[in-house]
Amino acid sequence: MVKRFLVLLVLIFFTIMIIPLITDVQPQTELNSLAKKYVKDGSDELGGANLVTSVIVTYRGLDTLGEVAVLFIATAGVGFLLRRRKKALSKPVKKRESSEILQTGTLLLMPLILLFGVYIFLHGHLTPGGGFQGGVVIASGILLSFLARPQSELNHTVLHTIESLSGAFYIVIGVLGIYLAAGFLDNRIMPLGDFGRLFSAGAIPIIYSLIGLKVGSELVGILDSMQRSEL
Repeated sequence: MVKRFLVLLVLIFFTIMIIPLITDVQPQTELNSLAKKYVKDGSDELGGANLVTSVIVTYRGLDTLGEVAVLFIATAGVGFLLRRRKKALSKPVKKRESSEILQTGTLLLMPLILLFGVYIFLHGHLTPGGGFQGGVVIASGILLSFLARPQSELNHTVLHTIESLSGAFYIVIGVLGIYLAAGFLDNRIMPLGDFGRLFSAGAIPIIYSLIGLKVGSELVGILDSMQRSEL
């Protein structure tokens, strides 16, 4: 009874906090000065057809680095908790074999899913998408493989190598931006190329490819920890 009362008090407290945020919101009729700067000069300065990508990868590159770091911490936390849970289990649960339809469908769909994920982060500077979205798509392909073959195991050496190298090269490109251009993760360490082409926007395609590999490998690490936990 006391527990329910405390939960009710917490909900009331958060409701009181949120109501002013909803009722006092004033709609913006024009962009602020920073947003105007991005919209006006972003495409010319960075050479990316997708302005959202240009802002996320370059102007707000430190924020993106923080997001990748948060995902890495979440991956490590999930792996740690599931490892402790696995040690506490007295008997491993035998995994059921999947259907032949799922196994056959996976052989057909998985390469297409992985290719689509690579396409998303390679074209992130031209069309909606990017490293985070492409990494999630790649992880979904690996999840499909786990469902089709529950007894299969990943090569953890390859997975950890991809995760480590992609993160390391991401930092290296960021530092090169300080010395060769105007700041951390400045994409102008490489020629901007022709606007709207695949090989354009300087280092943005490389940065987003590294983010895609980093995010994909970290999400696959979470899925692998869940798959090996035998819950």
